[in-house]
Amino acid sequence: MARETVAGGVRLAELLGVMSLGVDLGMGQPMEHVLRQCLIALRLAERAGLEEPERLVVFYTSLLAWVGCHVDAYEQAKWFGDDRALKADFRRVDFSGPTAQRMFIVRHLGTGKSAFERVGVGVDFVRGGGIQAARDMISNHWRAADDLAERLGLDAAVRRSVGQTFERWDGAGVPTGAKGADVLTTSQLVSLADVVEVFHRAGGIDAAVGVARRRSGTQFAPQLVDLFCREARQLFADLATPTSWDAVLAAEPGSGIRLSDAELVAALEAVADFVDLKSPFTVGHSRAVADLAAAAARHHGLSEAEAHTVRRAGLVHDLGRLGVPNTIWDKPGALTEVETERVRMHPYLSERMLAFSGALAPLGAIAVQHHERLDGSGYPRGLAGDALDPAGRILAAADTYRAWLEPRPHRPAGTVEQVATRLRAEVRGGRLDGGAVDAVLRAAGHRVSVRTQWPAGLTAREVQVLQLVARGLSNRQIADELVISRKTVGNHVEHIYTKIGVSNRALASLFASRHALMNAVTADSI
Repeated sequence: MARETVAGGVRLAELLGVMSLGVDLGMGQPMEHVLRQCLIALRLAERAGLEEPERLVVFYTSLLAWVGCHVDAYEQAKWFGDDRALKADFRRVDFSGPTAQRMFIVRHLGTGKSAFERVGVGVDFVRGGGIQAARDMISNHWRAADDLAERLGLDAAVRRSVGQTFERWDGAGVPTGAKGADVLTTSQLVSLADVVEVFHRAGGIDAAVGVARRRSGTQFAPQLVDLFCREARQLFADLATPTSWDAVLAAEPGSGIRLSDAELVAALEAVADFVDLKSPFTVGHSRAVADLAAAAARHHGLSEAEAHTVRRAGLVHDLGRLGVPNTIWDKPGALTEVETERVRMHPYLSERMLAFSGALAPLGAIAVQHHERLDGSGYPRGLAGDALDPAGRILAAADTYRAWLEPRPHRPAGTVEQVATRLRAEVRGGRLDGGAVDAVLRAAGHRVSVRTQWPAGLTAREVQVLQLVARGLSNRQIADELVISRKTVGNHVEHIYTKIGVSNRALASLFASRHALMNAVTADSI
């Protein structure tokens, strides 16, 4: 890789490894699926004779390839039920033949609903553009992964390899339908390793070899399948150990990329933006919480170093959201007891992921507290009183403030006045720390600014429309919200997509998140 390294700092591989754990959960896989896939791909690359630069491409492609698979989880849940179950089943199907993709879609439409409801979902799917949305999904995934790779400063070789991960040997893949030797070997290795890891975990070496042979010449390159089958026993050696974390970090080709302090912050911001794309109701949430918490920490008397740490914890506090399906996050009605328990686990999952990295674990210790309450009524551990540290109390107050200002599927957004009143009520009820709430409210009073120039030549009104599109509102709902006609909304959406170069909500959300537009205040809205 051409990029320079620095002596200190967090390894980029650690950060991507942590994020891969969230990707695992978002794909309906157990933690460390991607890590094991990475080891298999690297071992196979070495046996295939790839030189160190190519093996390094395999390494980063493995950790990045699936990172965009949650960006349209909202649409996946809308049509197919549990988005995590849908993606888990994806690896069990060889999409060869003219009807394979269509049958996969039909089989999953309306999953979890009654037969009558599934028919209704099917009709809505056809009428509501679901067919095109389904076709867009894989394209959205690799584009999102490419966007993250670019933001992390990874070079063109990695980005090209990530871009071809969903191509197939038989030419039936996406985005370009590349075929045979036109598909990069680095991409082919990652694609093969991804599938055989799943089958090996479920059925051992025989199952992994069996699926590779069945898909030889369709999804996978025959010569790589032959090599894999010959070396399978050695490729899977030691993968049954309790954790693959140390093995993956040790296997990184070369000296490894370490992030400077500024690069780490930029990388954490990119991760935060990607996590928030899990639901249209949370786009921009983590960055807004992080900024507010850092400002509040300064008002609260914490040191500048502590304020920086709080901000970083805020950027990653919702990593665990990836482990909860969108059928829960985007549910408009009351949650069941089981659904509530799954929600209550997401701070723990954030902490668990970050704990894999010694350098990032301190952020997890703060992040896990963002739903705890002073009286012990919070979650995931029901901590109370002195068990909550000042940074955790500030993060909890900042997260609550921002969440109540944002719309959720079961309620509208609150006004600044309403949210301030509710936060003070939480203090009186003994749930939030008074000093932390005062600091958050003081910080919030100095954050609002008016921007006069918007990216991609967007107008203030177009920014407003983009925010609502990213939240998942239909044209009719946007028209009602802004008190304009549906035709006008349609024109705005068309102009927005043209200006920012996208064609659907998921990619529009990615643009809005990357350019920090979700919490921007336009002159029209003041």
